[in-house]
Amino acid sequence: MTQLNRSLVWFRRDLRAFDHAALHHALASSRTVFCTFIFDKDILDLLLAHGPADRRVAFIHASLIELDAELREQGGGLIVLHDSAASAIPQLATQLQVDAVFINHDYEPAAIARDAAVGQALQANGIALQSFKDQVIFEKEEVLSLAGKPFSVFTPYKNAWLKKFQLEAGGIDTSAIAPFATTAKPGQLAWPADTAAIPSLEQMGFATVDLAALKIPTGMSGGQRLLDDFLPRMERYGATRDYPSVKGPSYLSVHLRFGTVSIRALARRAMQAMQDGTGGAGTPVWLAELIWRDFYFMILHHHPHVVSSAFKPDYNKIEWEEGKEADALFQAWCDGKTGYPLVDAAMLQLNQTGYMHNRLRMVTACFLIKDLGIDWRRGEAYFAQHLNDFDLSANNGGWQWASSSGCDAQPYFRIFNPVTQSERFDAEGKFIKRYLPQLAKLHAKKIHAPWLATQMELEMAGVELGKNYPGPVVAHDQARKKTLERYAVVKKIE
Repeated sequence: MTQLNRSLVWFRRDLRAFDHAALHHALASSRTVFCTFIFDKDILDLLLAHGPADRRVAFIHASLIELDAELREQGGGLIVLHDSAASAIPQLATQLQVDAVFINHDYEPAAIARDAAVGQALQANGIALQSFKDQVIFEKEEVLSLAGKPFSVFTPYKNAWLKKFQLEAGGIDTSAIAPFATTAKPGQLAWPADTAAIPSLEQMGFATVDLAALKIPTGMSGGQRLLDDFLPRMERYGATRDYPSVKGPSYLSVHLRFGTVSIRALARRAMQAMQDGTGGAGTPVWLAELIWRDFYFMILHHHPHVVSSAFKPDYNKIEWEEGKEADALFQAWCDGKTGYPLVDAAMLQLNQTGYMHNRLRMVTACFLIKDLGIDWRRGEAYFAQHLNDFDLSANNGGWQWASSSGCDAQPYFRIFNPVTQSERFDAEGKFIKRYLPQLAKLHAKKIHAPWLATQMELEMAGVELGKNYPGPVVAHDQARKKTLERYAVVKKIE
C-alpha cells in the first residue's frame, strides 16, 4: 500500500481499538492517523421522533467515551461531531488535510448510498476513500455455490462457509479470522488540540439512560466481560439457548451490532474450542449463529429488495388485515396485552429493556403474522425501533423467516401455537412471572393459558381476566384456519 502522510479513520459500527480492519490499514500505511465518529443527524433525527430516551444512542455514547480513552493512551483521541456525516466527513478530511479516509464496509442500502456520496465528495478534493471488510467473516461473493451463485438456503451455505476453513480435514485456514494489529507507533495517532469534548446526550437532544440498571455493559470492556462470562457456558449453549428463563445466550448481540467486540475474535474462540475438544456440543451451534449473521448480510447484498418486499415475490400477493380492528390488535401486540402470556411477557421485555430472547422473537413474530394476520413489515419496524441490537439484515431475515416469505423460511403452514410454545420453553412460567407478576400465583399448568383456568383458580391467584390481565384477543385455532386461507395464494409454490 502506498505510504500516506495523513489519514482519517471514520468509526461507525466498529467501536473498538483492537482487531479493527480500517484502523489497522490506516496505521500500516500512514505517518499520521486521526480518528473520528459522527453522531449522524440524518439518523438521530429519525430516532428523536420516537422520544429522547434511546438506549442505543446511550450505548454508543458510553462506548465512545471508552474508545476515546483507549486512543488517548496511545497518543491520539476521538474527534466526535454531531452533524450530517455525508457533509461532515468531507469537511473534516479537508480541514485535517488527509490523503485518505479509512472505513469498514457497511452493507445496508442507505449506508451504501451515504458512503458513495462521501466518496464522491472526497474524490473531488483529491482524497481517497478506502473501505475494508470487518463486521463479517465472509461477505458478498466470498461464499458461493459450486455453480458460482449466491446461496438462498442456510445449510448448504453453512457447509460451504465451514469448508473455507477446511474443518473436515482437521485444520483451519485462519486467514479470514486472523486479528488485525492496531498498535500505533509513538506519535502516529494524532488529535487536534482544539478538538471539542464529546457532545453530551443532552446536547444532542437525548435523555440519559441508566444502562447499568438494564444490565447492559457498554464498550469494549463490557463486550469482553460478556464474552468471558459466556465461554464457560458455551458447551451448554445448544441445550439452553431456547429457554428464556435460563442463562443460555451470550448476550453479545448489541456488541456485535456496534462492533465493540470483534466477530473474528468470536469465531476464533469457537474454532479453537471445536478443534481442541473443549467446546462440547454447544460450540458448533453457537458458531452456526455467527454464520447466520454472515448469511443475512449476504442475502441483503444480493437481494436488496428484501428491505421493502418479500424475498419470494409471490408472497407480496398476500392480503393482510387492515383497518381499525387490525390496528387495535397490533397495538395490543405492541403493548403486551394479547392475553397470551408468553407473547405478552416477551413484548414487555422488549419494551422495558430493548432485549428479546431469540426464541421469543420467533414466537412473537409468528403470533403477529399468523395469529393476528398483520403484515410482517409492521412488526419488523416495531422491532427496529425498540431492539438494542437492531440490525437491518438479521431483523429483516428473521421477520421474513417467520412470515414464510424469506429465504430458507419456515413453511407457510407451520404456525406456532403460542400456548404449546409457552409450555415447552417456559414450562414453570418463570419468564412469564418476571414480566407479568399479576399471573405469578397461577399454577404452572394454567399460567400459559389463563382463560382455561376455572373461576376459582383465577380468584385464588388474584387474576381478573379483562381487568388486571386481558383475555385472548384471538382464538388460535380459528386464526390458524384463517391464516391457511390467507396463504392459499402462495400454496402452489411451496
